[in-house]
Amino acid sequence: MDFMHGLPRSHSGHESKWVIVDRLTKVSRFIPIRKGSPVAILVMLFVEQFVRYYSVPRTIISDRDGRLTSREWRAVQAYLGSQLDFSTAFHLQTGGQTEQTNWTMEDLLCLCILDAGKPWERLLPLIEFSYNNSHHASIGMTPYEALYGRKCRAPLS
Repeated sequence: MDFMHGLPRSHSGHESKWVIVDRLTKVSRFIPIRKGSPVAILVMLFVEQFVRYYSVPRTIISDRDGRLTSREWRAVQAYLGSQLDFSTAFHLQTGGQTEQTNWTMEDLLCLCILDAGKPWERLLPLIEFSYNNSHHASIGMTPYEALYGRKCRAPLS
């Protein structure tokens, strides 16, 4: 998991997104947040936007953002039974999956904003859908197929 900051402030006040990637299936969640969102908000979003759909992860690899290394975040993850591992700077074997997702998502986001001219936050669900239905060479299929065992029926299929 990782944060991407520096996005234009949305009407909801979000200027960042939180990227959570499942290492097995490569399914990704893109969650709009405020840059300084406190740990309590992150916990709520984590449960609402990830755990309820995909279950509690056994391990969580993240950067060393102060909120994700905080006592509160650690306590919640210990309660849930998730082991926390922190990536080191520029060590792509630990944090590289999310970094790669960020690069791909940033490209998609720029293209959509330029093409559609809509606020990034409104396009995020479609970008997430597109990302999760794109072929990933590392798993030989789309994240959707890896998760559900079948191809996704896209709106224009």
